[in-house]
Amino acid sequence: MKSLYTKFVVITIGIMLLSGVLAFVASNTYYQEKLKPANDQKNTGIALEMASFVEKHPTINLNDYLRNLSTIGYQIYLVESSGNETYFGAKFRNTSLSSSTKESVLNGEIYHGILHFPKQTFVTGFFANELSNSIGVPLTHQEKKYALFIRPDIKLLFNEMHVLFGWLFGLMIVLSILMVVVSTKYLVRPISKLNTATKSLSKGSFSVELDTRRNDELGVLSQSFQHMARKLEQSDEMRKEFISNISHDIQSPLSNIKGYTNLLEKEELSSIERTKYISVINDEISRLSNLTKQLLLLASLDRNEDILQRKHLNVSQQIKELIRNYQWLINEKGIMLSYSLPDTEFFGDPSLLSTVWDNLLTNAIKYNTREGSIEVSVEKREKSIMIIFKDTGIGMNEEEVERIFDRFYRADVARSKTIDGTGLGLSIVATIVKLHDGKTVVKSKENEGTTITVELPID
Repeated sequence: MKSLYTKFVVITIGIMLLSGVLAFVASNTYYQEKLKPANDQKNTGIALEMASFVEKHPTINLNDYLRNLSTIGYQIYLVESSGNETYFGAKFRNTSLSSSTKESVLNGEIYHGILHFPKQTFVTGFFANELSNSIGVPLTHQEKKYALFIRPDIKLLFNEMHVLFGWLFGLMIVLSILMVVVSTKYLVRPISKLNTATKSLSKGSFSVELDTRRNDELGVLSQSFQHMARKLEQSDEMRKEFISNISHDIQSPLSNIKGYTNLLEKEELSSIERTKYISVINDEISRLSNLTKQLLLLASLDRNEDILQRKHLNVSQQIKELIRNYQWLINEKGIMLSYSLPDTEFFGDPSLLSTVWDNLLTNAIKYNTREGSIEVSVEKREKSIMIIFKDTGIGMNEEEVERIFDRFYRADVARSKTIDGTGLGLSIVATIVKLHDGKTVVKSKENEGTTITVELPID
């Protein structure tokens, strides 16, 4: 398979050649339709002026006069009625001319050889040094009839210019090809680097350096590629982190279940201890069940956007019911809860949206400080509904806020090591809100708290 560099050079040179052919066809059409008749008319006028001048000056030496004219740029052929013929100036490459043509000019007709020169010669017919490619006019001098044939001496008129034009045309082609070869290398180099970077990514190396300073499409592509590389690196880190977290989240409760199950086998256990161990086992089973449910929900959301079962629902009523369900936990942590929940109707999936409010409220409780506060409000605007959860919890830094919706990401485990979580909750929130064509905005400061705003559009 040919390289992109070779293809680009071949295609560009092909375009140049095709353009040259098309330009030649266009110029030839213009020459045949416009320039050729004009050139014939102009030279006919010059020939008639020559003949008129001779006829007005009968004492002039005809040969000397025509010889002088030939020196300023004309090829001349003079034939008498008796058949005597004379050439003046540069020789014609082809002197064949029918006797009928000569006879007709001697009889007073004008011969338009330039106009009627064969079209098969294309525009090069202008340079054809043939007697048939001339203008013939009748001429009378000292009571003798002549046929005067003239054509411009192209070689004399252009002289060194045709050499100059030849060099100019040749250099233009050579320099064009060289510039195509060099410029193509400049254009293809970033793509070659992108190819190398792609191979590097395929091997798991995400540290790629590309030239992003260019202001053209390749510069934009390089920027997008580096952004993609960073995202892939984050995804790879999240995958590794997920394997580590999920392994721990699954292994830890399983180990506890196994350990406490072994303890239950002891006959000397008191009923109080047995009840305690069974409670721990049930808690660990609940942890595993919750993790499984969240994973299954995310998988369902990813596979099918038609999962939404839209109905009319009261957003505020849903949140109020959740607050009642978690009132015991709020009181246990001594959290001050305030809310402003006017009745607000929305057309969406009640079950999925309930999951959103559940995740946001439990996070606000879970990551709050003891005797902190939570504010929940619903605001109806002209084209959207704003649902706001604000807490005075541990908060997050900028890096954590940027990644908070990434799946399996848990912010600063060192600060929250005593808090259970799978790192899936906010990812589920963002996915469900997006399915409702809404958006989720997070504002947070470390040790000050977090505000999460969900905006749902109203049709």
